[in-house]
Amino acid sequence: MDARGQGVYLYAVTPGREPPRDLRGVLDGVVRPVSHGGLVAHVSDVPLDRFGEEPLRRSLEDLDWVEGVARAHHRVVEALAAAGPTAPVRLVTVYTGEEQVRDLLDRRHDDFAAILSRVAGRREWGVKAYLRRQTPQPAPVPPATTTATATTTATATAGGDSPGMAYLRRKKENLRGREDLWRAAAERAEHLHAELGRFAVASLRHRPQDPQLSGRSEAMVLNGAYLVDPAREEEFAAVLDGFRDRFLDVELTGPWAPYSFTSIDLGAGRAGGLR
Repeated sequence: MDARGQGVYLYAVTPGREPPRDLRGVLDGVVRPVSHGGLVAHVSDVPLDRFGEEPLRRSLEDLDWVEGVARAHHRVVEALAAAGPTAPVRLVTVYTGEEQVRDLLDRRHDDFAAILSRVAGRREWGVKAYLRRQTPQPAPVPPATTTATATTTATATAGGDSPGMAYLRRKKENLRGREDLWRAAAERAEHLHAELGRFAVASLRHRPQDPQLSGRSEAMVLNGAYLVDPAREEEFAAVLDGFRDRFLDVELTGPWAPYSFTSIDLGAGRAGGLR
C-alpha cells in the first residue's frame, strides 16, 4: 500500500500487449498495464478506504454498489477480449501494490499462459433452453345438482367414479403428464447440450437460473456455455433450429469474453477480495 492509501484493482491478464487507449474502469480509473514475464495484468487504482478488507465487506452487501462495479469490470474485460486472448479474474480482486501483481504473474505464469492459449481466437456462446409448454391445470369439478348427484350415485354404485374420485384421478393424470413433460424436456436439453458440444472446443453446464435472474417465467432446463472457433460458429448456431419444438424454447446469447473457460483460483472468496 502506498502513502495515499491506494490499492490496485485487477481486471484480467493478457499476453504482452497494451490496453486500449483511454480505457477506464472502476470509479472511472484509468486502466494501465503491469507487465512481467511476457504477461500483462490490466489494473487501475482504487482507494483502500472503499476497497480495503473491512469497507469492502460492507460494500458487497450493497447490491447497487456491486452492480456498478460489475458493469465497470465487465466493460474493461470486454474491451480487452475484443483485442485478443484475455483471462478475466474474479470481480473485486484488489492488491495493495503492483509488486503483488507482478508476483502473481510470476507464480501463476504457466496457468495463465495455458488459459490464454486455450481461448486464443475463440469466443464464448451461451445457450439457454426453457420448458415451452405449461401443463393445463385440472378442470374444476362442476357443482353437484340433484340430478347429477342421483346419476353419480347410480354410476358409483355401478362401479364408476364418484365426483371426488374423478377429480383425484384427473389430478393424478395431470401430475403424471407434467412429470412426463419435464422428463422429455430434460432429455431434449441433454441431447442439445451434447450436440452443441460437437461443434465446441469446450463446453460446460451452469446451474439453471431462477426466473428472477433469467427474466422469464418458464423453467430453465439448460444453461450451457460453449467455447467455439469462429469457423464453426455458423454450424454451432444451426444446431439450435432442430431443438425448437413443443418441449423447448431455445435462446442463443453472446458472443462473450470467455469467462466460463478462464477460471483460475487466486485464493480469494466468491467475490474476490483484498490480497
